[in-house]
Amino acid sequence: MNHTHTQEDAQKQAKPLTPKVKELIARTRSVILATVDAEGIPNSSYTPFVEMNNTFYILVSFMAKHTKNLADGRKTSVMFIEDESSTKQIYARERLTIEASTSQIERDSEVWNTVVVELKEMHGKVVNVIAEMKDFILIGLHPIKGSYVNGFGSAYFVDQNLEIMEHRNDVNHQYK
Repeated sequence: MNHTHTQEDAQKQAKPLTPKVKELIARTRSVILATVDAEGIPNSSYTPFVEMNNTFYILVSFMAKHTKNLADGRKTSVMFIEDESSTKQIYARERLTIEASTSQIERDSEVWNTVVVELKEMHGKVVNVIAEMKDFILIGLHPIKGSYVNGFGSAYFVDQNLEIMEHRNDVNHQYK
């Protein structure tokens, strides 16, 4: 029996799955961050988040390298990804990767206070302690565009509202 599969066979078997971008975000408690410093040195990290009005808010410390990169107003890449323990196929984990612009939220502003309450509801009382520490700042991540994958042959471009724009296929697989 021959178990060799060609790329063509895989494409014939792969059927796009229904996109569920918002459901992935709702199941995710933290995001993976990719930032770059002033010298172009990349840094990856993660942080808990809360989403409000199509902005993802993160409370981060200046003791972390990514915070300086984010506070300097550089674009970042943010990834929401299915938990490894619940995936059926490690090579096809459901994920959303977005390019985002950043903004620093003024401490004790109305937005700051509202977001801190939401962070506490989602992540617990530790947020009260963290929010009081002076090295922590609140950053808003504002989606620009991205890519959503939920299986083999099931990849999509998304817009700034995280709405599906079009299916990525072998002809149109370049990141827009």
